[in-house]
Amino acid sequence: MTLPLSSATPSPAAPAPPLLWQRLGLESTLEQVLPELIQLRRHLHRHPELSGHEQQTAALVAGQLRQWGWQVREGVGRAGVVAELGPEAAPLVALRVDMDALPIEERTGLDYASIHQGLMHACGHDIHTAVGLGVAQLLASLPAEALTARVRLLFQPAEETAQGAAWMKADGAMEGVQALFGVHVFPSLSAGSIGVRSGSFTAAAGELEVEVLGVGGHGARPHQSTDAIWIAARVVSGLQEAISRRLDALHPVVVSFGRIEGGKAFNVIADRVRLLGTVRCLDLELHAQLPAWIEETVQALCQGHGGEAQVRYRCISPPVHNDPELTALVADAAVDLLGFPQVQWLEQPSLGAEDFAELLEDTRGTMFRLGVAGPGGCTPLHSNTFDPDERCLAVGVRVLVLSLLRWMETSR
Repeated sequence: MTLPLSSATPSPAAPAPPLLWQRLGLESTLEQVLPELIQLRRHLHRHPELSGHEQQTAALVAGQLRQWGWQVREGVGRAGVVAELGPEAAPLVALRVDMDALPIEERTGLDYASIHQGLMHACGHDIHTAVGLGVAQLLASLPAEALTARVRLLFQPAEETAQGAAWMKADGAMEGVQALFGVHVFPSLSAGSIGVRSGSFTAAAGELEVEVLGVGGHGARPHQSTDAIWIAARVVSGLQEAISRRLDALHPVVVSFGRIEGGKAFNVIADRVRLLGTVRCLDLELHAQLPAWIEETVQALCQGHGGEAQVRYRCISPPVHNDPELTALVADAAVDLLGFPQVQWLEQPSLGAEDFAELLEDTRGTMFRLGVAGPGGCTPLHSNTFDPDERCLAVGVRVLVLSLLRWMETSR
């Protein structure tokens, strides 16, 4: 079944809550905690922290979790927090949310805008953290017998640098986990709705560094030098041209350079230019071949213009592959809570990267998209005016709590 992706404002009509949801009184509990949850989210938004430096965020998260009765470990994966609740010997299910912000100067004009110059929660990780705390508070409110599995919450640092998941995994955060759930905000969907997709969800990604080496000289006599800036320009455009003519168009590859460094003076031909960029690809086999292909292509471009190159490639993250059974579980829970029209089956995966994939190496998992667009829409992720509609908080908490409870039923 495939539904069209829609950004229309969701209908206010909602189905009757599922029997399990009603029996446990979860809606009334959510209504009670939602004002506090919104304030927590605004505090997080006002106090963003860069990847690997989320100490204050982690301290706030850990304090809240302990207050609600969770068993908490701090400093997992450097700045991460792991919390557990439920019977010790029961099956183990986990939820991962990320906490880090971006080096972006906020321009939203919000009353709770970032107070840290040059830092902003422009990717919604403040929303993710608040949703995780909302899930924690609702689960902690349940009687002990309602938790038939053990729940582990992973509050992860450094997702934006694609390092935090590996850090937490190395510290044992995924040991024993039988199923993993995740969420990410999605500006293309309206608040009140979610997007799901089985199978390929996000792309494999790599970091590309190219150092173009030429021969410096006087700006008035470029023929006596080898202009590294001119060659670097040919590398940037030539790679794009080579992708469209030497790679299969049915397997998209995106190469984007985000930083260029080179030159020392306005009248001196540069002898060295450094290019930094990212490579994205959905096909795993092709992704494995890309480092060698890029090296060959860049060397040919540089040598053809009289220069040389040093090429370095680092794999950032493998692709996220959503488990079909767990994805269907989330979709069914969301339909029962939100209504059929508010659950969109996404036709295409994203070329964005997500180190959630690192956590799926030894377990099944699924991640869904959380709609955050208000009536006037929402600017894209990583925009300095990114302002998600806070109605999404309750939606994320509802869908994740019911998904976790239904997984417990199937794991008995």
